[in-house]
Amino acid sequence: MMPGTVLFDLFGVLARQQSAEGRQCLVRTAGVPAPDFWDAYWALRPPYDRGETDGPGYWQQVAARLAVTFDARQTAALIAADVASWSAVDPEMIALVEELADRGRPIGLLSNIPEELAHHYETQHAWLDRFAVRAFSCRIGRAKPEPAAYHWCRRALSDPPHRILFVDDRPENVRAAEEVGMHGHLFTTRARLRARLDRWDAGAG
Repeated sequence: MMPGTVLFDLFGVLARQQSAEGRQCLVRTAGVPAPDFWDAYWALRPPYDRGETDGPGYWQQVAARLAVTFDARQTAALIAADVASWSAVDPEMIALVEELADRGRPIGLLSNIPEELAHHYETQHAWLDRFAVRAFSCRIGRAKPEPAAYHWCRRALSDPPHRILFVDDRPENVRAAEEVGMHGHLFTTRARLRARLDRWDAGAG
């Protein structure tokens, strides 16, 4: 029987979380106090991740919430700084992805990601082509932990949920996958994920 599908999260699993240097650059570029900036940044992020607005639209919404103005040059700089802050990947995890793909393991990707960042990854990282399905929230209009995001992946992968192992670094996202019938793995290290895959393949869950 074909091995079960591994559905990966991107940030915090295959790619690094937002860098400290990138966060500092964003705050400097915005020119506002950090606590206010991050309140606005995260409060307005879900619609941006779901593709309901583009980068310039998102940053204008952030500016309005902060009661400031970002001109076109500053908006472009914020988009570039935002992409750069999320651009580092984990080479050991990318090697694991390529190993699984080479061995014939079906793999998919489910990520909460805006269009500008999705475009960056697609143009800069050829390993994304190894995924049978790339479910970017900005393209499917659904974001984790919404059940619809997992159902979309299940249909696209053409696999029943019990044959999908979802790997994410956030407990709420793993629970949501399990609630729709998938197996879940809370990612901490490459070694622990490999051990879980071995158990799963052996039928031990």
